[in-house]
Amino acid sequence: MTTGVPIGEFSRLCHLSAKTLRYYHDIELLVPAEVDAGTGHRRYQPGQVVDAHLIRRLRGLDMPLAEIRTVLAEPGEGERAAALSRHLDRMEAELARTRDVVASLRRLLDAAPPVTVLYRRSVPTPVLHAAARVARPDVGDWCGYTFGELFGLLGERGLDPAGAAGSTYSTEFFERDEGEVVAFVPVPPGAEHTAVLPARRYAVAVHAGPFQDCDLTYGALGAHVAEHDAGLDDPIVELYLVGPQHTNDPERYRTEVCWPIK
Repeated sequence: MTTGVPIGEFSRLCHLSAKTLRYYHDIELLVPAEVDAGTGHRRYQPGQVVDAHLIRRLRGLDMPLAEIRTVLAEPGEGERAAALSRHLDRMEAELARTRDVVASLRRLLDAAPPVTVLYRRSVPTPVLHAAARVARPDVGDWCGYTFGELFGLLGERGLDPAGAAGSTYSTEFFERDEGEVVAFVPVPPGAEHTAVLPARRYAVAVHAGPFQDCDLTYGALGAHVAEHDAGLDDPIVELYLVGPQHTNDPERYRTEVCWPIK
C-alpha cells in the first residue's frame, strides 16, 4: 500500500505545477491527503489524480473556482456528470474555440480501461538530439520545429531513424510549467551522433490518441509506479510510435510513456 506521493511527484501525475497545487490547497479546492506538521510537506494519494484531472480541464473551460468546487462536492457520479454536461452545453453554445477542450473532458468522463504497464530496461542508444528550456504552452510548436530539423539532418546524411523518435521532460518542466525538454532521434550503430541515451529501467504504458490527453496515461502509469515501484526524479521519456510524422489524425497517435524506476 502506498503512503502517498510528494507534491513534485503528484505534479507529474496530473500535469499541474507545484505552485498551482499549493494554491488549490490554500483555497481548499484540492487538499493533500497529508501535511507534515513539522516540515509542511504535502503528500497526495494517487486516487486524487481523478479530481486533479477534472479541475485542470474545467479551468481550461474558464469555469469559476466556485462552480468547480460545487461540481466536486456533488454526492454521486450522476449528479456530477449532469452538472458538467450543463456547463459543457453552455460553453459549446458560447465559444467554438472550446471544442477541443470539451472533447478532452468527455474522454475523461468516459470509463476508460486501465492501462497495461510493462517493464523495460533500455540499452545505451546513440541519437541526434536538441535540448532547450521550454514553457509548457510552447512545447508543441518547439517539438514540431525541432523534430523537423532532426529528421532533415538525418535525411541529409542518407540515414533512416534506428527507432522511434522521442523526447524527455525534466521534473522541473512539470513542477514549474517550464523546464528542459530534449528531442531525439535514434541513429544506426556507428553513425555520427550528438548524444547517447543512458541505460535505464522504465515502467511503460502506451497512450492512444491526442497529446492533449496524455496526462491521463501519465496519471494511471504514475499511480501504478507509486503503488508498486520506486520512481526516480530522472526525466520522463515519450516515444512517438505513431505521431505527426506518420499521420494527420491525432486519434491515431500512439505514444509510449516511459517512467524511470529503480
